[in-house]
Amino acid sequence: MALEQETVVKADLVDHVYERVGFTRSEALNAVEVILEEIKSALGRGENVRIVGFASFNLRRKNARRARNPKTGEPITIQPRTVLTFKPSRHLLEATNRTTHESDDSG
Repeated sequence: MALEQETVVKADLVDHVYERVGFTRSEALNAVEVILEEIKSALGRGENVRIVGFASFNLRRKNARRARNPKTGEPITIQPRTVLTFKPSRHLLEATNRTTHESDDSG
């Protein structure tokens, strides 16, 4: 059975900050945007981002490599690039699995 998923968007995060912290909606929006912008800026500077108890955003350099065009079979070179990886913390994984198992038990 497929897990039903909802998507939390930035507006939802702003609402949660507004409700839980007591900021005005404008202050909550600012807080969320500042945090997201700082994560983006750090990654743009080539820095990894680690949020203890949540996750790490890591940049990995991938070297050029040879591959084949799947349509033609022709050999091609894939250029070197930087990829972004997301590694959830143990706490986040445990919380996710706990939530998933609770949902399975109720069905």
